[in-house]
Amino acid sequence: MVEFNWRQFPETQQWVDRMVRTAVDALPFLNDLESRLQTRTGTQLGDWIDCLELGRERVSEDELLEFGFERFEQSDADDWHHSGGLFPRIRLVDGDPVHVALKVESVSNFLFVHRLPSAIDGAIGGPIRRALVAEEGTVALSVIERHGCLDFYPSYVNDNRIAAANRIFESFLLRQRDFDTEEQGFDEAIRISRMAIDEIGIDWACSLFFAAERDYWQSRNRAARMQAERQNVLGFGWANHDHHTYRCSREHFARLVEVLELLGMECRERFYGGAEAGWGAQVLEQSVAGIVVFADVDLSAEELSGDFAHNGLEPQPELGTVGLWCKLHGEAILQAGMHHLECQFSFLDAREQLNDLGVESMAPFTDFDHLKQSFTKGERWQVAEKRLQSAIDRGWIDRDQADRFRKNGSIGSHLEILQRWNGYKGFNQTGISEIIRKTDPRQQA
Repeated sequence: MVEFNWRQFPETQQWVDRMVRTAVDALPFLNDLESRLQTRTGTQLGDWIDCLELGRERVSEDELLEFGFERFEQSDADDWHHSGGLFPRIRLVDGDPVHVALKVESVSNFLFVHRLPSAIDGAIGGPIRRALVAEEGTVALSVIERHGCLDFYPSYVNDNRIAAANRIFESFLLRQRDFDTEEQGFDEAIRISRMAIDEIGIDWACSLFFAAERDYWQSRNRAARMQAERQNVLGFGWANHDHHTYRCSREHFARLVEVLELLGMECRERFYGGAEAGWGAQVLEQSVAGIVVFADVDLSAEELSGDFAHNGLEPQPELGTVGLWCKLHGEAILQAGMHHLECQFSFLDAREQLNDLGVESMAPFTDFDHLKQSFTKGERWQVAEKRLQSAIDRGWIDRDQADRFRKNGSIGSHLEILQRWNGYKGFNQTGISEIIRKTDPRQQA
């Protein structure tokens, strides 16, 4: 198994910040936008940077190598990326320009809310769109929307493929999630994913799949809807997503991984919360689409040493936190939707601003210098009577707990507030285990 020992890159972070500060100081629009992002959305400008185009007079290839960047060989451009940390991609060009590109979910929405009459490069509904929004001398600012495409600028896309992408997104958004059996649900998710990949390719399909997943999750979470509105006021959408978290029952975990790997995701590090927590997770990443998934499951220490993501897990008579959540609400990839979406924020600002709007946060479960994490208080969902009765019959909950679930519902989903420093790409295993324990439905009851 590959080891993932993520570390910090403070020198790289300082250098990236200097390059961005050059643009902030030169462009009044960007200077104002930075302030409004913090006060209106609780996010930092750095959370939204997609890529930088820098002149060779400002940085050399040797300097990029020293900062940990590597040449991206799959690109025709002089393209550099940092595989060890979360940093913007770099494109080297002649001269001394500094061109910052911010990631947004919709370029047209961004231009609309800021009343910017800029022309958009790239077809409506295409895999990449881009617009120049501010320029002063050799310093410029653009916004860019991506759907499984790493190019710096759009190229021609056949109209038939764009029409297919629109149809595919709709099929993901409207896909049936509730079946007589979970196996039927997984079969349907695999069927429509394969059709999408055949028509528009794996990376574009992956991006659209998770855009639909975020919409479904948002429809079931008040904190998500409030924060989405705050970010949409400035035209950004959910482009600051860090990872998508799915809970899965043991007996279907291999099927969940099958769906994710079909969409081009690759397994990264694993987590185990300890014997008391009884929980584990597989992290997966699709680097082209820019998607990271945390897949949670009830797990024992002995199972961690095996390939639990692919070999399958047998059902257990007793359920842990994750398994019971699935029995009460359904599989996250099916009926329930994601347990949470974690996005990058200015940690203290986001918590305070949401609290002022009536969205409280749970105590932070990570409070490091380089990583901070906290859930908003959970969204309570009503539990179907047939699920409650099944849980009682199998001894997973008692009748008093069932009565409380009937009256108050059971917590279903959260928004997670995260802040990273120095390009740190990992997670806090100890803190995650604690928050998993606190979200056990039996404790809530």
